[in-house]
Amino acid sequence: MVELRRLALDGLIEIRPRRFADDRGFFSETWNAAAWREAGIDVDFVQDNHSLSKARGTLRGLHFQAPPAAQAKLVRVTRGSAFDVAVDLRPDSSTYRQWAGVILSGADWNQLLIPAGFAHAFLTLDPDTEVQYKASAAYSPSHDRAIRFDDPAIGIDWPLAAADLILSDRDRAAPLLADVDTGF
Repeated sequence: MVELRRLALDGLIEIRPRRFADDRGFFSETWNAAAWREAGIDVDFVQDNHSLSKARGTLRGLHFQAPPAAQAKLVRVTRGSAFDVAVDLRPDSSTYRQWAGVILSGADWNQLLIPAGFAHAFLTLDPDTEVQYKASAAYSPSHDRAIRFDDPAIGIDWPLAAADLILSDRDRAAPLLADVDTGF
């Protein structure tokens, strides 16, 4: 089926779907609910999202939705590469406020499964990087939240210097985790 690598944060899984290639190109099944359920991954996805970041160094996040609209996500890069990060926001978790990061790329064809209860961000490492992800809940503006990408209480080790990052005004002004009611 697929290669699964469970990361240090509970529920965070790097996934490598198989690719079948020949001289015409390739085929890959990137999601199959029944097959993945047999592997212990049981998530109902309801929305697909696709973003293009034109410049290297574009940082999007840390974003999440508060309950009852919390989202699990299955993230993949189909062109370029990105440093993808998840931060555990579940207060009862032994890894609360800890983060994990994985480089996702079109070349490696890997994905990151992020359970509900995590904040998510990605930093593009190549120009014209395309990120696609499935979400288990539809976008809800009233539940949408953000945390500062450089919150010292989280301490994410971004692979590019802060001065080289391109952020939206919203992400640049996001509050620290200590100042956010996550709802988890």
